[in-house]
Amino acid sequence: MALPDDLTALAEQYRISTSFEDWQDREIEVPEKSIRAVLAAMGVDPDAATADEDDTLLPPVRVITAGDEAAITARVRDIGQLELHLRLEDGEERLLLPRADEPYETPTDGPLTEIEIDLPADLPLGYHRLRATEGDRSGECELIITPAFLGVPDTLGDGSSWGFAVQLYSARSSRSWGVGDLGDLGDLAVWSAEQGADYILVNPLHAAEPVAPLEPSPYLPSSRRFWNPLYLRVTDVPEYGQLDDEEREGIEALAAELHAEVDGKDTIDRDTSWTTKRAALELLHRVPATTEREQEFAEYRELHGEALRQFATWNVLAIEHGDDYRTWPDELQDASSVAVAEFANARRNEIDFEMWLQWQLDQQLAAAQQRATDAGMSLGIMHDLAVGVHPGGADAWRNRHVYATGIRVGAPPDAFNQQGQDWGQPPWRPDRLAETAYAPFRDLIRNVLRHAGGVRIDHIIGLFRLWWTPEGGSPADGTYVRYDHEATIGILALEAQRAGAVVVGEDLGVVEPSAREYLAQRGVLGTSILWFERDEDAEVLPAEKWRELCLASVTTHDLPPTNGYLNGVHVELRNRLGLLTRPVEEEAEADRKDRASWMAELRKRGLIGDEPSNEETIVALHRYLTLAPSRLLNIALTDAVGDRRTQNQPGTDESQYPNWQIPLSGPDEKPMLLEDVFESERVRAVVEAIRGGEEHPLHGPPSIEDDQEVAPRPEEALADVLRSEPDTTEHPHPTV
Repeated sequence: MALPDDLTALAEQYRISTSFEDWQDREIEVPEKSIRAVLAAMGVDPDAATADEDDTLLPPVRVITAGDEAAITARVRDIGQLELHLRLEDGEERLLLPRADEPYETPTDGPLTEIEIDLPADLPLGYHRLRATEGDRSGECELIITPAFLGVPDTLGDGSSWGFAVQLYSARSSRSWGVGDLGDLGDLAVWSAEQGADYILVNPLHAAEPVAPLEPSPYLPSSRRFWNPLYLRVTDVPEYGQLDDEEREGIEALAAELHAEVDGKDTIDRDTSWTTKRAALELLHRVPATTEREQEFAEYRELHGEALRQFATWNVLAIEHGDDYRTWPDELQDASSVAVAEFANARRNEIDFEMWLQWQLDQQLAAAQQRATDAGMSLGIMHDLAVGVHPGGADAWRNRHVYATGIRVGAPPDAFNQQGQDWGQPPWRPDRLAETAYAPFRDLIRNVLRHAGGVRIDHIIGLFRLWWTPEGGSPADGTYVRYDHEATIGILALEAQRAGAVVVGEDLGVVEPSAREYLAQRGVLGTSILWFERDEDAEVLPAEKWRELCLASVTTHDLPPTNGYLNGVHVELRNRLGLLTRPVEEEAEADRKDRASWMAELRKRGLIGDEPSNEETIVALHRYLTLAPSRLLNIALTDAVGDRRTQNQPGTDESQYPNWQIPLSGPDEKPMLLEDVFESERVRAVVEAIRGGEEHPLHGPPSIEDDQEVAPRPEEALADVLRSEPDTTEHPHPTV
């Protein structure tokens, strides 16, 4: 049934899709009730909405790509009274003038006239402020000038670089407290650099709840702006060195009790680890600080300002009232309320502790990055940015006005997740982001890159469009809402360039070709997962035809490690959990054919024999990656050690499967420590394969068949590198 014309027009105004193409290339009409629910989430009553005139003098923000001719629209009554002053980020002041051919309007109470103001072509990259006055009217606009192309930092040089991907909580050592920590990250980075790696990609280290029980998923954080103190190494806190013998013995006793309880478990016990670690950190917080340390802490608090204080306040409130602010007393649900201010004043020491934890994290993150680059890594630590946050968490509380209510983000039904995906997260409202000049997004990106050489953006297509599902409905009841991707990608590129970092976008799944093309044009790397790299006829896509501007890997954390994938354990698991919508025999046969096609490709290249072991196949698959022109190659640490178990099974909760709780393990599924990784011959074989240059120990160097065309580099012909058709499967994103 067709939508009413007025509702269609309103949906277009708010960039809400009224139809979309599904994974089977069918045009799907969005139900009217879904359109109405999404409009309501944006604060719009579709039955009462009217086209009110925008009477603001200037828009709140204008994001511009350097080199583009640009103008800004002002709404005036009397152009003769209009004055425009531009203040650049460095303090320089400039006077701007309207176009000479603009009409002159005499003062009137009638409709406003829109005029165009040309912007100087030589504006430097950065954040500038345009102020306008017209009689008693005034307005301000944030002008954000962003780089046309980001690409990879010069430190990477030419050709491909490689690194490991690791779920840090799972990569434990004998020194960590039941969960891999930032000390472990530094050790892994140094060892990896010695093997020739240029980066370590870690799971999101975003903040979780302040006390147990903790959300296992690193992709459903309380805050993306701040960090999770679960990853602190207690003994690396400087105050630990000031303890007397008795105090140090007390902390050592806590560690011993923890190890006795968790070391024998075959899953990660975050709750016990964090409860013990928090008790030790509270002891360290009480150690009198030196004058120098006090000054450093004060500078950190000043740098992060109100955002840090509000985050810390939410943590203390959550300890008392629960970790979902929507269940708190009404007067505490508004971060700017008098009641919250009074609470914060009464609980200053507890709030100070929460801020102190973030300061310790900032220092240990900086130390890990410094160790990585000092050891020779060109990039160092690459962080992962989750799609969103918990609807009742710290970010949703302190930025409540920016988030849509009554909506959950997810993905429509597709071949891999045939019931759709519900990620349980509230989306940012596009209109509110613009009204804030993208301040929450800017702060988020700036902080995640503060001590990093790169960032992976989970589901980067969410910066173009997100699947909004009304609460109470299924993912099939949702629709896409579009965002100003030129603004978000531009800001992302600006912050990354300033940090000297690379940006990798996870662009798997249902992706419009224009989105991949735009990302490549702006120098944002995509993602290639070997198992998903196929051409328009679903045939194996030869590595030489993969994109250069991407990070290429054999697998992803939403699939079993390759040692398990080769045996079809993902089909068995999804069948056991009731996630299949076709007979298991049919699913298993399709999976067998997929894997067989890749085995045939490896044989054609001389990388495996007729009956290779899983270990030989894993080595060959990583050797195959080196045939691609991709600038970044990746080894999942789980693949290197021969792990079999899936870290995350999309579409399940922890009652069905222990998502994000699997420790790094060997082929026997027994947990192993980082010390074991560093000595592993299995790991060494995979590293040698991806380093390239050496002949394969069994079959010699891989060859390119005469009839295979090698895709040109982007600088030669960018359009030829870009995939012309979208992948028709919404491959699993990091979901809860």
